[in-house]
Amino acid sequence: MSKDLRIVFMGTPDFAVGVLEKMVNTGSQIVGVITAPDKPAGRGRKVMTSAVKEFALSHNLKVLQPTNLKDGAFLKELEELEANLQVVVAFRMLPKEVWQMPKYGTFNLHASLLPQYRGAAPINWAIINGEEKTGVTTFFIDEKIDTGAIIMNKEVAIEIHETAGSLHNKLMVAGADLVVETLKLIESGSVVPKKQPRDADNKEAPKLTPENTRIDWNKTVDEIDSFIRGLTPYPVAWTILKNNGEDLKTKIYAAHFTKEDHKLKPGIVQSSKKELKVACSDGYILIDEIQLPGKRRMDIFSLLNGYSFGEDAKLV
Repeated sequence: MSKDLRIVFMGTPDFAVGVLEKMVNTGSQIVGVITAPDKPAGRGRKVMTSAVKEFALSHNLKVLQPTNLKDGAFLKELEELEANLQVVVAFRMLPKEVWQMPKYGTFNLHASLLPQYRGAAPINWAIINGEEKTGVTTFFIDEKIDTGAIIMNKEVAIEIHETAGSLHNKLMVAGADLVVETLKLIESGSVVPKKQPRDADNKEAPKLTPENTRIDWNKTVDEIDSFIRGLTPYPVAWTILKNNGEDLKTKIYAAHFTKEDHKLKPGIVQSSKKELKVACSDGYILIDEIQLPGKRRMDIFSLLNGYSFGEDAKLV
């Protein structure tokens, strides 16, 4: 028997907007949208609203922005929406009283092929680890993070020069399609969720921090190239440039590499008028786009036109 779905959507960033837009365009009955509270951002501390809120308001959808998901007033307001299904995309962890509320459950879209890459940054880590494929998965939420029963999944290839930004966009499209397919499955009453297999070899996708986004120049050029691409355009791989007596925290947005033998120590910089090379264990990383502290992001030709590297310059 076909089910009449009344859906609450939960999400915050652009990735979630792509899914919500697809749901709106395919006629989903969305009775409410839950997103993050507005917050001040940037130098001017201007109050910013989430990408999901902007989209929801432009389509006359009811928006709720709770600061506390366990707050009694919010739970009452959520219950009054009379949703029988909740869809979660790039949102925070839900308390049990929220995810168990609707009759048909709460499902999440995750940007990996679960159980691989559970965690906050699956898109980035798939590229950093040199995977050739990833994908999207819908699953019913349970007490733990990204461990619930799988409903559907879809593979997506990772191209040779893929960045986190380009893969984000591909997975957003694939994810939007998968959510709509999942809704149809739930609506028709033919969902057969499968428990996630327990596997000690599962790779994780922890939150990105200043500690785990720093470049290790002792690694191979393949590994460093994947690391830089996996953190572009956000949060961006970084390193310390030691040059002319200064230590400068420097962001690397784009690079390519050559494999060749040399006797230089990893991190040693070689510069000319046209290129900036960094020695690694099995070759060189050639930097294409860079950002020095207090400066704008720029291509390497622009940097070399007005910045000089000393003979002892190195990246650490």
